[in-house]
Amino acid sequence: MRSLPDRIRHVISFEIIGLALVTPLGAWAFHQPMMDIGVLSAIVAVVATLWSLVYNYLFDLGLRAARGTTAKGAVMRVFHAVLFEAGLLAVLMPFIALFLGITIWQALMMDISFAAFYMAYAFVFNWAYDRLFPLAEWQVEA
Repeated sequence: MRSLPDRIRHVISFEIIGLALVTPLGAWAFHQPMMDIGVLSAIVAVVATLWSLVYNYLFDLGLRAARGTTAKGAVMRVFHAVLFEAGLLAVLMPFIALFLGITIWQALMMDISFAAFYMAYAFVFNWAYDRLFPLAEWQVEA
């Protein structure tokens, strides 16, 4: 299981790279000022960071309890990403509507778009992170 310093490195690098990608894309896609999307994205990143720390820790505890390992295959990674984004969607949709002065429907569409982006991004980022920083428990004997 990952240590707290490793989890902190993971979360910070995930959010910095994500913000650098999503801010200009979101401003362009939703015809919103880059500053508004940037501020919104930063607030969402803080919420997502806190959620990520808690969620990933609990998810790994659950995996270890159920399967004896925290190793994740492709199907488990998809499940992990979908469940993570569903939790964020429930919290963030009303906030986005209020912050940008848009309808709940528009906020839902925006949040779903961001969630779809972040699901794909999370899948790729976490796969790359696990390759760059593998855990000893994942090593198999030849």
